[in-house]
Amino acid sequence: MNVAKSLLAVLALGSSLAMAECVEPESPTLPDGASATMDDMIAGQQAVKTFQTANLDYMACLEAQFTEAKKAIENGKAANAEAVKAAYEQDVEAYNQAVSAEEELAGQFNTEIREYRAANPS
Repeated sequence: MNVAKSLLAVLALGSSLAMAECVEPESPTLPDGASATMDDMIAGQQAVKTFQTANLDYMACLEAQFTEAKKAIENGKAANAEAVKAAYEQDVEAYNQAVSAEEELAGQFNTEIREYRAANPS
């Protein structure tokens, strides 16, 4: 009976991981602050905010997946422990890359804001 329950748990884990595909958002193209208009900069700011919202959803999806995989590994309920461990590591790496992408985009946008202000002193 325990074998059947374990098998069902593994199947549930595998199917939930396969079904819940996390979709990485595409980083927006930022306006060139040196030549952009105020409207361009506002549109760029909105694009950054939209990206950040989508990126938070993506990171939450990844976190749910790697948390579930970690629990399965720790509980010894993963039939194919190596595959589950590889998926865990891949999701953690993708999560870290998502954090880096958001930080990089924010830094780039701040640079464009500085260039806009330099080109358009008040």
